Amino acid sequence: MAQLLIELFSEEIPARMQLQAARDFERLFGDRAKVQGLTWDSLKAYVGPRRLALHVEGLPLEQAAVTEEVKGPKDGAPEQAMAGFLRKVGLKQDQLVLENGVWMARIEKPAKSTAEVLPGILEDVILNFPWPKSMRSGTSSFRWVRPLKRILFLFDGQVIPLSIGGITSGDLTQGHRVLSSGEAFVVKDFADYQQKLRDHFVILDHIERQSLILDKANEACAAAGCALMDDHGLLEEVAGLNEWPTPLLGDMDPKFLSLPPEVIKTSMRTHQKYFAVRDLSTGKMAAKFVIVANQVASDGGAEIRRGNAKVLSARLSDGVFFWSEDNRKGNFDAWLQKLNGVTFHARLGTMAQRVARIEALAQVIAPLVKADVSLATQAAHLAKADLASYMVGEFPELQGVMGGYYAEAAKLPGDVAEAIREHYKPQGPSDSVPEGAVSAAVALADKIDTLVGFFAIDEKPTGSKDPYALRRAALGILRILRQHNVRASLSELVAAWYQSLLIYAGEGRAVYVDTDNWRGSAGPRWAEGETEVYDNYLRDFRAGLLESPVFVIPTERDYDLDLHFEHVANTPKVDNALLTFRDFRAVSAEFADFFADRLKVMLKDEGVRFDVVEAGFAVRDDDMVRTVARIKALESVLASPAGAELQAAYTRVANILNAEAKKGALPTAEPKLLNGAPEVETALTQQVIALTPVLERLIDAEQFEEALGKLAGLRGAVDAFLDDVLVNSDVAAERENRLSLLSALRRLFDGVGDLSKLA
Repeated sequence: MAQLLIELFSEEIPARMQLQAARDFERLFGDRAKVQGLTWDSLKAYVGPRRLALHVEGLPLEQAAVTEEVKGPKDGAPEQAMAGFLRKVGLKQDQLVLENGVWMARIEKPAKSTAEVLPGILEDVILNFPWPKSMRSGTSSFRWVRPLKRILFLFDGQVIPLSIGGITSGDLTQGHRVLSSGEAFVVKDFADYQQKLRDHFVILDHIERQSLILDKANEACAAAGCALMDDHGLLEEVAGLNEWPTPLLGDMDPKFLSLPPEVIKTSMRTHQKYFAVRDLSTGKMAAKFVIVANQVASDGGAEIRRGNAKVLSARLSDGVFFWSEDNRKGNFDAWLQKLNGVTFHARLGTMAQRVARIEALAQVIAPLVKADVSLATQAAHLAKADLASYMVGEFPELQGVMGGYYAEAAKLPGDVAEAIREHYKPQGPSDSVPEGAVSAAVALADKIDTLVGFFAIDEKPTGSKDPYALRRAALGILRILRQHNVRASLSELVAAWYQSLLIYAGEGRAVYVDTDNWRGSAGPRWAEGETEVYDNYLRDFRAGLLESPVFVIPTERDYDLDLHFEHVANTPKVDNALLTFRDFRAVSAEFADFFADRLKVMLKDEGVRFDVVEAGFAVRDDDMVRTVARIKALESVLASPAGAELQAAYTRVANILNAEAKKGALPTAEPKLLNGAPEVETALTQQVIALTPVLERLIDAEQFEEALGKLAGLRGAVDAFLDDVLVNSDVAAERENRLSLLSALRRLFDGVGDLSKLA
């Protein structure tokens, strides 16, 4: 068994691409090596600013012989099919084997030296490496993230010949760009490679560089009575920028602490790649920062600290100016006015129109989360204003956060400021959900506007593509609904969005809602076929004789309105003045299905059984909180002794009904108490009749667990009835009534969930 060492040495690899590149190197090389029949004990990739390396232990010196089986045509197939197969495999018919009526070709691939196949594997990996961005350099015939300088390619201590893009493989590499001599040096194996790199001021392992940065930075901070603020993303980035990381603690002018800490931290992180520091005595941000240098300075880093402090002061001076300008009186009004000129999406209007929709939605949602409607409306009205501020223009990632600070400075109510600050939450699985009711209302309104809006213009996620992060928005909505126990119908939320379109009336923009059942309209409504009225309206609209109200077009028509949409949209006088949206019913149905899929994923991630989730969703309830309650109750009962009773009773009933359904339609009438019926039949019928209103009340009260318990209690009566009574009686009235009884029983079960989906 032998060792393989590969290093692809290049100009600086962007830090954000490095860790994924290491994973891709392992995956690509491993996949191609397996195809060649190679095995190994360990395979690990390493990455740094100027190198991507791979170390493989336990490779065989010779790959194993492989017998490949290729399935051919069936015996008796046309001659043309057989001839084509023989050409494909390069064999004669007497070399094939007939197995179970199918001709099989067995192709023997003799063993090869591993050294023979490695060049082809590496060349394939290099030529097909999935860099997010790549470039050609010089006269090279392939693309790489940055110009490739060297290829180190050693197997079992020997150089494996490979030439690609004018670069020939060898056993040479280089150390640190500044601290080492710059001369290439020879390496023999991985241990020698790693040690010599360290001798030349390069730490190969990305994880080791991260640990070193943390240890040294924490040590420097502790000596100054401070603590490093956690920022794993920045840690990964600076570990990718430095081959020989040297953390240094610098001093910041204390006057900048008057800025919001998020501004200081974001400025440090975004522009300078500094870590923010917290004062241990106060818990607040300290007037210090940690910079990670890529060298060891002769003066102990004093000049590096001084220079970076000077740069940081210049950056933060801009922040002070932005903070001062943004806090002038009346800025919220000025910012909101600016949003009229900012396009949110070409087919969804301006940011100002989006704000108006969110405001309208917040008024509907506030009572559902028990929030003050006036405060929720005010917060929704101001939530996007900071997008026009200087600070958010410089640091877009602070949107919402800065709006909260500006609201506090303007002496707005605390709930309003908090809602502005939190309305983007949660922005991912690790982010928190807004705690306050007003914050939750505005956050829901914001996300619902995004989701329904893009569904209304048919910009839904497809496959793995989700450019507007609609799946993340849906998961955020579900988390808010569940945490705040919001009882809302998804279809009603979609309807509220369509109702919010009425805000466009009189704003110089026509909105056509393509539906035949929507009743909110600021303009005329046409019955099917009333094309003359419609034509006259469009004529006046194009001529500029009318304002641009919202009006509604019916879907059912014998006349192609889409042609008129296109004609109006292309008329210069109203260019870009037309917004069209899909039918409300179609959007509502798709919206519900989309949320159901997201909630299923969420529940499965929480460990809920797949079949239990499917059973609960079969009820088709668009109140997601109630659906979760139903599923959780079903999960709880199934984990108890009553679960077996529940499933056994349901299964016996369902099996008989399913068998009878194959013979014809099942009766839909309610069961009756027949004279002369067996005692067990009468007893079960009485229980079903008495239990029906009880279960309806329990389900309406969302006491699903208690309802399931009562259904499980029917097990004895169901068994007694089915054991003693022939359902498929020769007497038609008896058979009809008994099937009605079982159908009524199954309807009771189906009120809580479709138990047929349980494993």
